Amino acid sequence: YIVAIMTDMLQLTPESTVLEIGTGCGYQTAILSQLAKHVHSVEIVEDLVKTASARLKRLGYRNIHIIHGDGQQGWAPGAPYDAIIATAAARKTPTKLLDQLKPGGRMVLPLGAPGMTQSLVWLDKDEDGHWREHCHLPVAFVPMTSL
Repeated sequence: YIVAIMTDMLQLTPESTVLEIGTGCGYQTAILSQLAKHVHSVEIVEDLVKTASARLKRLGYRNIHIIHGDGQQGWAPGAPYDAIIATAAARKTPTKLLDQLKPGGRMVLPLGAPGMTQSLVWLDKDEDGHWREHCHLPVAFVPMTSL
């Protein structure tokens, strides 16, 4: 359910390039790859990078690039992105990720502290590089971690 909501909020097109923070098992990654041209996914847990990469390759996904790294830093070599999605909660708006978002792009992520009510938000970046935050619904996600 939440995968569908977050994916819909991104407003992807067949030409979109997406940055995903938190590959996990690769389920959300696979969904994104069916709707976008390119998906770059950053995962902090090395074992998940290996298993998700192998699984997605075995299943025939070819427009996905999984990177072992710190999602809070994003992945600058693939920037700028049309859309960014995070599947772990940030305590505050991650400006390093917003910097990697194209003007006119959108980021969707949970915001808030672990153990507290978090909010699923989307942030729209305008052509001047300013962004507006919109709250969608209360959620509970694992926290975003750093290396």
